[in-house]
Amino acid sequence: MEKRHNSTMYLLILFFASILIISTNLPALAHKVIIFAWIEGDTVFTESKFSDGKKAINSQVLVFDRDGKQLLEGKTNNKGEFSFKIPKLTDLRIVLNAAMGHKAEWKIPESEIRETMGASENKAAGGSSQSIGVGLSKEELKELIDESLDRKLRPIVRMMNESQSKGPSVTEIIGGIGYIFGLMGVAIYFKNRGKKA
Repeated sequence: MEKRHNSTMYLLILFFASILIISTNLPALAHKVIIFAWIEGDTVFTESKFSDGKKAINSQVLVFDRDGKQLLEGKTNNKGEFSFKIPKLTDLRIVLNAAMGHKAEWKIPESEIRETMGASENKAAGGSSQSIGVGLSKEELKELIDESLDRKLRPIVRMMNESQSKGPSVTEIIGGIGYIFGLMGVAIYFKNRGKKA
């Protein structure tokens, strides 16, 4: 009888500890910060916000090259936005340092910068903007539109792929294990309680 009572108490303690672990991790998961960046011409635009939709206002933004050298620093405005001219033709890593130690980053490969800058140089030189005229066939027009859409949507597609490829964090794993132990504890408690009756 004493042994059953001790195991029941142990399971109840385990159950409540699991609930405590899960509840302390939920605010951290619910308040994740995100930075999103895209290129237009020779300028990089960023938008930063928390997972609850609140803008990351007055947050530090650092830009690094592929070697980890800091190229520039700035702060987000009251809309969570920050933009800058491309400082160097290299891979860019944009790091957001938001309130209470929240951190996020976005990477822009050099190939994407070259492609976007090349397209804007062609427009400035009169390449693509003057070539659109009366003589375009449907296929040529479709190809131009598809190319432009691909370029604009590439950062969004990359962000979606990265978010899907990331596995669960350590916090989520520990929380899940705690949840399982909690459910097991409740099940064993009711099973033992039924035996006593």
